[in-house]
Amino acid sequence: MKVESLIFNLIAFFCVVAAVVYGLWSREPIGTTALALSGALTGLIGGFFWFVSRRIDARPEDRKDADIADGAGELGFFSPGSYWPFALALSAGLMGLALAFFYSWLILIAGVALMITIGGLLFEYYVGQNATQS
Repeated sequence: MKVESLIFNLIAFFCVVAAVVYGLWSREPIGTTALALSGALTGLIGGFFWFVSRRIDARPEDRKDADIADGAGELGFFSPGSYWPFALALSAGLMGLALAFFYSWLILIAGVALMITIGGLLFEYYVGQNATQS
């Protein structure tokens, strides 16, 4: 996590410096605000990664003496054939479209679709044919 923290904090520093230089040079408030907010958001992510990296053990990516074999092993479970991410992307796109045109009826439909697809993705391996037996 230290590597990720360093990357995001460097980007945040660059955005803040660019915001100051751009603001003084152009005196244009919109671009300066956009750069400052970009710096703040990347700084927020970098700060989170730095905070987490202090609380967990060093990963092989963070150690200079690590070998490639240190990173071997199971990384997690990744669903091989799930359609829920596609449905979730469609409902998120529908919500974006509904918010862009501000159709309240479409916002309601997209909100319901989002809740259904989030629930389907979350509980995919707890109910139905893919339920794991314990």
